[in-house]
Amino acid sequence: MSPKPKYTVLDDSLSGISWPTALRTTAVLDDLRKETASLEQAGMQIAPDQGTLLRLLVSAIGARQAVEVGTFTGYSSICIARGLAPGGRLLCCDVSAEWTAIARRHWEKAGLLDRIELRLAPAAETLRALPPDPVVDFAFIDADKTSYSVYYEELLRRLRPGGLIAVDNVLWGVRWSNPTSRTPTPTRSAVFNDAIVTDARVDSVMLGVADGLTLVRKRG
Repeated sequence: MSPKPKYTVLDDSLSGISWPTALRTTAVLDDLRKETASLEQAGMQIAPDQGTLLRLLVSAIGARQAVEVGTFTGYSSICIARGLAPGGRLLCCDVSAEWTAIARRHWEKAGLLDRIELRLAPAAETLRALPPDPVVDFAFIDADKTSYSVYYEELLRRLRPGGLIAVDNVLWGVRWSNPTSRTPTPTRSAVFNDAIVTDARVDSVMLGVADGLTLVRKRG
C-alpha cells in the first residue's frame, strides 16, 4: 500500500500565519499591487509570496543573467531583478505596451531600469533570436499556457547546468477539461506537467504556491 500523501491545505486561517513569514514587500511593490488591483486582469499578477520566493531563488544561485516570459505590470520582474548579483541583467518578454508601461514606471521607482531590458514581441520570437550559448542562470515562465512547451525548450537549451527555470500556474487549469465526461482529457497544463516529470535533462519539483509553481534545475 502506498503511503498517504503528506500535505497541509492552506485555508484562510493558515494563510494568515504563513504569509507574513514569506513576504518581503516594499513600498514600490505595495503601490504596484494596488494599481494592478484596479485592472480587469488583476488576477494575472503573481502572489506576494511567489515574489519573495523568486528573489530568494535568484539570489541563492548567484544569478547574473535572467529571462522572464510574461511581465504583465512588473511585480515578478522587480523581485527577480532585486535578487540578481551585481551587474546582473533581466530580459523581460511581453507583447503588451499598456501593461508593461505600468511596469516601466515601477522599475524606475525601484531604481532598476539599469538591470531590466524589455522586448515587446512574441516571446517565442525573442527567445529564438537569442544566442544559443547556455548563459541563462534563471528563467521565469508566466505567460500564455498554450506556448509553455515552446518557451521551456528555448530557455532550457540556453540555461547553464545548475540553472533554474520557474514555471507559474502549473496547477491552474489542470482540472479535467470536462469533469462530467467518463473519459475526460487533460488540459495543456497537465500535459506540460507530465512532460517535465519525464524530462531526463532536468530535476524538478512542483510546489503548492499560489496556482502551483514548478522549479526545474538543469542537470550538468
